[in-house]
Amino acid sequence: MDLNQLITISADQLVQAKVAFGHGTLTAQDEAAWLILWQLKLPLDLDLTEDAARLQAQVLALQPSLDVTNISKAQIEACQRLIAQRIETRKPAAYLTHEAWLQGIPFYVDERSIVPRSFIAELIAEGAFDGWLSETSHAFLDLCTGNGSLAVLCAMAYPEIQVTGADISTDALAVAKINVEKHLLTNRIQLVESDGLKGLSQQFDCIICNPPYVCEASMQALPDEYKAEPLLALAGGPDGMDFVRQLFIDLPARMNDKAILVLEIGNEREHFENAFPRLEAVWLDTSAGEDQVLLVTKEALVQAFKA
Repeated sequence: MDLNQLITISADQLVQAKVAFGHGTLTAQDEAAWLILWQLKLPLDLDLTEDAARLQAQVLALQPSLDVTNISKAQIEACQRLIAQRIETRKPAAYLTHEAWLQGIPFYVDERSIVPRSFIAELIAEGAFDGWLSETSHAFLDLCTGNGSLAVLCAMAYPEIQVTGADISTDALAVAKINVEKHLLTNRIQLVESDGLKGLSQQFDCIICNPPYVCEASMQALPDEYKAEPLLALAGGPDGMDFVRQLFIDLPARMNDKAILVLEIGNEREHFENAFPRLEAVWLDTSAGEDQVLLVTKEALVQAFKA
């Protein structure tokens, strides 16, 4: 059995088992490729479309003993065990491999934090909100930092800034610490335990936040893969806006005059607009459309909640 055959068979098993995707992959084929390449200690970006000879040449430089045209019985069995574990536990693949990727950057992850998948990551990489920043924008906050991936991506994209990563979960912050150290950013990223903004005292120029925003009805319908994640990082109350309501009350005092908030609310745009009808928000274009992430200025916040 060759590598592509093994991936195809594994993908068919995932389809038959009706597992859910969305934690780094969107299809059974991509998920099977991720798990098998990881198990075989091959890079996840290996070009599987190459013909057999060229694919084997790529692999020889990485795993001299691995023949991708004829995977050994022991290697096949190891891959099948991992696929079976994915099916039986319904855990996201990232929890099985302890690895998740955002914008081509690897991050450690385990069950103590949500699997990182924020659309804010692509906005950081694209410089999508650079027009709202200035030369004096040096203090960034990643609120609800989880495993710290967005804080790391901000520090990488903006070499002159200092980043605070804040989360209510000490477990999540322990995972974030691993990633900050992994990417050698301990001198530029500070991790703080904080219930929303309550544990923070300084003012910031840019706040990014991927909060718990899933509404009650959507929480009830989530596949098991999502229920394997910390509930605290997902559930946002009846309309998904519980955390955001308190955030908007506390936020102006933590913002410098020209500060911005970049906020992800997923599929809850209707609930967001019903909850904050007076707030002037700029919806940012992501790979999933213009309904996932919004930008709000301090001025807009102050105006919306003026008595």
